[in-house]
Amino acid sequence: MSTPHRPEPYEDIPGTQVFDAQRLREGYHLNMFCMSLMKDANRQVFRADEPKYLDQFPMTAEQREAVLTRQWNRMLELGGNIYYTSKLGATDGLSFQNLAALMTGSTQEQYLQMMIAGGRSPNGNRSKSEWKNRG
Repeated sequence: MSTPHRPEPYEDIPGTQVFDAQRLREGYHLNMFCMSLMKDANRQVFRADEPKYLDQFPMTAEQREAVLTRQWNRMLELGGNIYYTSKLGATDGLSFQNLAALMTGSTQEQYLQMMIAGGRSPNGNRSKSEWKNRG
C-alpha cells in the first residue's frame, strides 16, 4: 500500500505536479497500467471491459476512479507521470496537444496559441500564495 503524499516545498508552484520519488512510488501501478497500453492487444482488452482490465493492477480506489472517469490532472496528483498517462489518452484517440489542452481547461487552438506565444506567463503563477486574492 502506498504512503500518503507528504508535501514538499516545491509543491507551491500552482498548476504543477512535480514527479518526484514519492510520486513515483505512489503511482507505480497506475503508470504500469498506462504502459501496458503500448501493446495493441492490451488496448483491445482494455476497451472491451475497462474495470475488468484494471483489476490486474493494484491501484488505489482513487487512481482507479481517475482512470475510469478520465480525470487527467487527478491522475498526476495520484502519482501518474504525464508521459505514461498520455498512453491512456492515445488509447482514447487524443493527441498530446489535445490532452494538454484538456488538462489546462482550454481548447486545442487556445493551448497551441499559448505555447506559440511562449507558454504560460510566470507572473502570478510562481506561488499558490499569489492566487489567494483571485476571485
